[in-house]
Amino acid sequence: MVPSFSSKNHDQEVRMFSIEVQNRVKQMNPWILEPDQAREMIGRFLPKDYVPRLTEKLAVPPERAILIAGPRQAGKSTMVWRQLIDIAPDVLFLNMEDPLLRIGCDQPLDLIEHLRKDYSFIRALFVDEIQHLEEAGLFIKGLVDAKLNLQIWVTGSSSFDLKSRTRESLAGRASRRRLLPFSLEELRQHAEAPNPVADRAVCETIVSHQLIFGSYPAVYSYAKPDPKTMLLSDLVEALILRDASDLFRIRHVAAFRKLLTLLAMQIGNLLNVSELASLCNVDAGTVNTYIEILEESHIVRKVLPYAGGKRREITSAPKVFFVDNGIRNQLLNDFSGDLQLRTDKGPLFENWAFSEILKASSFQHEIRFWRSKSGAEVDFVIEHGGRIHGLEVKASLLKQPVVSRSSWSFIEAYAPDSFSVLNLSLEQSLAHDKGTVDFITPYTLGSWLQGVLS
Repeated sequence: MVPSFSSKNHDQEVRMFSIEVQNRVKQMNPWILEPDQAREMIGRFLPKDYVPRLTEKLAVPPERAILIAGPRQAGKSTMVWRQLIDIAPDVLFLNMEDPLLRIGCDQPLDLIEHLRKDYSFIRALFVDEIQHLEEAGLFIKGLVDAKLNLQIWVTGSSSFDLKSRTRESLAGRASRRRLLPFSLEELRQHAEAPNPVADRAVCETIVSHQLIFGSYPAVYSYAKPDPKTMLLSDLVEALILRDASDLFRIRHVAAFRKLLTLLAMQIGNLLNVSELASLCNVDAGTVNTYIEILEESHIVRKVLPYAGGKRREITSAPKVFFVDNGIRNQLLNDFSGDLQLRTDKGPLFENWAFSEILKASSFQHEIRFWRSKSGAEVDFVIEHGGRIHGLEVKASLLKQPVVSRSSWSFIEAYAPDSFSVLNLSLEQSLAHDKGTVDFITPYTLGSWLQGVLS
């Protein structure tokens, strides 16, 4: 006989569970009970040598949640704690990786009532790893609509904010920001070189590191190569085994791993899904799904072709780039350091350029490439506000300004608002009948991006 439970017993069971959740919240926020120790406790979440992030300079919009999306270990939580430490202890922290907390916060109304009753004094709510909630968007919507009169900071992978249901529910309620591994400009500003000569030397050192080991914070902080490669290996395994297998429930982990390696081998090339499917022994639909998962996890980014209405253009096949060079090189186990001696120096430098453009851009910017059916190609075309900017990338030590035939074809066809050639040595402008072509280096890339993306 199946035992029955009275509503009274059921209410008591729910109440007991609620007490467990409340206790877990207190465990996550020890400064609530010891407010005089708040700054010290929260300070433990911050590294001794904190690198300020450019996204920190963006204004905090009133009455909106701030969503920080990006890959694991890119510094999302660290950046939020940096913003909140000055209002400690009036901060409440919720980590949605905790199973008990996930169940307890399944309904935002329960949390809202708890906040109003027991934590009315807080000035900021920090919800971490929100992608673990089934209805993340509706959860945030409920918090914002409750008008709690506090800052709401949310971090997680983009898997929660790319769902159409979430986008609709958060319209006008959230400000999205993207946080990726350190950019060149962030690291240069942190170095605070005393003069332009020293700044160039610092820039060269940073770029050399980013090309080979990338710029994930934990990886960048080590001086010697061995810990860097070990950390990258652990990070790749976490991305494959934890995020892919657990969060996205991938069944064919071996095929997923092989696809990652194949993508690493052909950065900058047109994507042939059928060929990749055959090599991975899965169907084309599975490959497309896996690439979408990699995009949502901020591991790779698919770049679509620029279509300006010319019939001679390729308008369907995209390219795939990695967000971080270190992850790409780890997949191939290739950390040889001299760029000029590497057989993949062109794709490697192009991938680095893409990652820097992505880090400096917002969700509103379109990053494309252009390629004609005859093979003429421009590496990147940036669209924003009705303006287009072309960028050719050459991993060469140019001594004089030379513009490729492909670049001239693009300039003549579209008369872009600007066109530049990123190379390793030459900084010069070349005038032509439709404007100028600017030759820039990694040292001047930051100022170029600021002008193009503003």
